[in-house]
Amino acid sequence: MPCYRCGARQTDPVRGASPWRRGVSAETQVLICPDCQGAQDLRLDTCETCGSTHLICRLGEVECRACGAVRPAAPPAAEPAAADPPPGLSAEVEAALNRVLGRR
Repeated sequence: MPCYRCGARQTDPVRGASPWRRGVSAETQVLICPDCQGAQDLRLDTCETCGSTHLICRLGEVECRACGAVRPAAPPAAEPAAADPPPGLSAEVEAALNRVLGRR
C-alpha cells in the first residue's frame, strides 16, 4: 500500500520497527511514509474521546491506540469509484515481472 499523501511505495524494511505510520482518513486505513509524517495537512481522523490521530480501522470499527476507545466505522456513503493507480505503478510492476521471469 502506498503513502496516501504522496504515493511513495514501501520498500523491503530493515530489521526493527517500520518508520511508516498507520492512520485513518475518511474511515479508511492509510499508511504515511516517513517524509510525510511531519506535514501539517495530513487530514487524519481523530479519536472522539482523546483527540489522538493514532487510530486503526479494522472489521467495521475504528480503535484509538492512545486511549483504547473503539467506535463503529461509518459505512461508506456509496460504492467508491475505482481509484487510478499511483503514477509509475504499472512500470514498477512490469519491471518486477521482468526481473522475476528473466525477461529483458
